[in-house]
Amino acid sequence: MEENQELTQDSKLLLAQKLFLLRSSAATDVQEIEKQRLKDEVLVAIKEDDMAGLYQSCWQEEELGWELDQDLLDSMIQKNAAEVKRLDEKIADAEENLGESEVREALLAKALFFIRIGEKDKALEQLKITEAKTVAVGQKMDLVFHTLRLGFFFLDFKLISVNIEKAKSLFDEGGDWERKNRLKVYEALYCMATRNFKQAATLFLDSISTFTTYELFSYDTFIFYSVITSIISLDRVSLKQKVVDAPEILTVIGKIPYLSDFLNALYGCHYKTFFISFAGITDQIRSDRYLHPHFRYYMREMRAVAYSQFLESYKSVTMDAMAKAFGVSIPFLDSELSRFIAAGKLNCKIDKVAGILETNRPDAKNALYQSTIKQGDFLLNRIQKLSRVIDI
Repeated sequence: MEENQELTQDSKLLLAQKLFLLRSSAATDVQEIEKQRLKDEVLVAIKEDDMAGLYQSCWQEEELGWELDQDLLDSMIQKNAAEVKRLDEKIADAEENLGESEVREALLAKALFFIRIGEKDKALEQLKITEAKTVAVGQKMDLVFHTLRLGFFFLDFKLISVNIEKAKSLFDEGGDWERKNRLKVYEALYCMATRNFKQAATLFLDSISTFTTYELFSYDTFIFYSVITSIISLDRVSLKQKVVDAPEILTVIGKIPYLSDFLNALYGCHYKTFFISFAGITDQIRSDRYLHPHFRYYMREMRAVAYSQFLESYKSVTMDAMAKAFGVSIPFLDSELSRFIAAGKLNCKIDKVAGILETNRPDAKNALYQSTIKQGDFLLNRIQKLSRVIDI
């Protein structure tokens, strides 16, 4: 994905992604050169913003293998204490000699300082104090966005959820469309990170033409998330209209490795190409801090989507033909389909002797008929019981 917009991305979210990759590399077979590069970049970011608390927590994580530089830690703590003292003096001066807006600016400066050094609890407390001095809805919304980014840095989903609802209630009081559109992307990211892919896809696609939320991620990453969540959530017709033929997506999708083949191969029923590109996409999902926890779930669900789409075209099909279509072996396919059938993900059965798959898709009309019969029997039984009571 492109990095030409990283300059406008929130530096803390960039740091969080690098820290995630560093922690992941400690448990995976990543080359030492890559581990060292990530460590150097994280240390530079920590030193630039004097993030003493984060430095201590990294040192305490044994798998990272950091050596404590006590002089560096003491220096950061002293700088932070001096800056807090300076900000407190500025707030006191504003309260004594200046107006309400200057007081608010001084309070906000202290909140932003705590965000910069990664002190979550102090930052949240200071943001609340600043909010008490804030009148304009737009400025209150900006405070909520600061809180949301803090939540994404620490992956505090409860904090994010509460503040998304708070932002929505603020919009009831009035708010500009630019901030409303930005909130959609924040909520979409939250939904994706909590495995609500359907809602995430809806919100991402609604924001394609109005995207300005570069503080969260680049536009290329935004398109990646939009496609990844849509392909697992939308039916074929909606996928064609909103994703496959979307001009905003078409202009960018070619820049993102494997994504174009992943989308178009599935829609065009080129399953062998789909599986090849899927392997490349899974590497990107695994290295994304928001998607990584759902890596296995996403792999499983996407395979179910592909198998289900293939079987929709047939009443019965040989295992050999399906295996060739997907470019896999028959034993692998048999194992895969058995699990999905047992889990109720696929409506078919395997004839092991004949080597055939027979689909048994539920008929909507037949299901309605069976439901009507069942409810009718239940009603007749109730009437019979009632008639006995009346006879008595």
